Amino acid sequence: MKMLSSVIGLGLVLCTGAVQAQAPAIKFEKYTLPNGLKVILHRDTTVPLVAVSVLYHVGSKNEDTSRTGFAHFFEHLLFEGSKNMKRGDFDKYITNNGGENNANTSQDRTFYYDLLPANQLGLGLWLESERMLHSKIEQIGVETQRQVVKEEKRQRVDNQPYGTFLENMFKRAYTVHPYRWVPIGSMEHLDAATLDEFVAFYKKYYVPNNAVLSIAGDINVEEAKKMINAYFAPIPRGANVVQPTVKEPDMAGEVRDVIQDNIQLPGVMQGYRAPAQGTPDYYAFNVLSTILSGGPSSRMNRILVDRKQEAVFAQAFPYALEQSGLFLNLALANAGVKPETLEKSMDSIIAELRTNLASEKEFQKVKNQIEANFVQSNSSVAGIAESLANYETYFGDANLINTEIERFRKVTRQDVLNVAKKYLVKNNRVVLYYVPKAAAAQGSLP
Repeated sequence: MKMLSSVIGLGLVLCTGAVQAQAPAIKFEKYTLPNGLKVILHRDTTVPLVAVSVLYHVGSKNEDTSRTGFAHFFEHLLFEGSKNMKRGDFDKYITNNGGENNANTSQDRTFYYDLLPANQLGLGLWLESERMLHSKIEQIGVETQRQVVKEEKRQRVDNQPYGTFLENMFKRAYTVHPYRWVPIGSMEHLDAATLDEFVAFYKKYYVPNNAVLSIAGDINVEEAKKMINAYFAPIPRGANVVQPTVKEPDMAGEVRDVIQDNIQLPGVMQGYRAPAQGTPDYYAFNVLSTILSGGPSSRMNRILVDRKQEAVFAQAFPYALEQSGLFLNLALANAGVKPETLEKSMDSIIAELRTNLASEKEFQKVKNQIEANFVQSNSSVAGIAESLANYETYFGDANLINTEIERFRKVTRQDVLNVAKKYLVKNNRVVLYYVPKAAAAQGSLP
């Protein structure tokens, strides 16, 4: 269950990256260097920190079908070192100067950030410019990171209870779109790839015109501009990156399967096809998901866990992506509860959403939760830098950090009912039963 919770938490982080709010308004300056690098600067002198982030518009959906896992692999590989930096020294530069750094990859993006003392802005800019221009794509680094990624997959996916949940869901929910594989990709593909293929991937996607440099914190804007120009302006522009335009056909009907896993408790996982982030239905879906599982008093928890005691855990969330998405609804059965029984109860909760308007009291509570969460998400310079980069990348409008909350405020109870009727239907979903392998050996599969 720990792995499932972490997967769900990650999904919530990658899927709500473009859903932020703020109070008061966040001021920023945006401009573009001649090489195509978009730069966003936000000055915040509250604490003596600065967040330097770079978002590359490349994720697993940009990969070749025979070379999946490249984007996630590069998340690791680009910490290996550069022309002017020894292997393994990237993290040392950060930690030795009192900072921290990390990166993550989704289907749509690769995001790097460095959180440093304000007087180390130049260090962060140098490190990210080295990553963009001078990263070493060498055999020794490739072999090292191959083993790192394999170990990560073993620990977080293969050997964790319910760890294959997202992989199994996406490959059934999508048939032609590259969303059908998850960022971890195929280890066989990574093993088969040549050094030349890795170099080509780097040169194609990790270029200034496919990136947003977002900086937030205690900075002098004019001095920051000078340093940015010095470190990034000399980097040559790459070829224009074209995002995939594959159109996924509507589902022909409900897809069902049984997954045997090293688990103690069965799980029921439902994935409904959902709209892309930023679309009108997307906002209603976020309200809907909060009604279902926004805290202890939400419907999923109140009915499945507390009242019926059929589940030990229940969660629903929109896994929204740039071009499409899934609405995930899942629960882990209590001891002795059959998956069929749990699924019937889950379906009854969905049916209620598809039939009746939420009460005014419940709806207002959910709206308040959403606004509070959005304000909190922009309470740090790191959160602001990421939000600005997301908005600019996906919508070409960083100022949505100040205006998108209005789209949520406009969602009505009828809008929630409408999206439930439109999307939460059986011929638009995948249903997975996760069952203990011991049950399969005893011939007691559902």
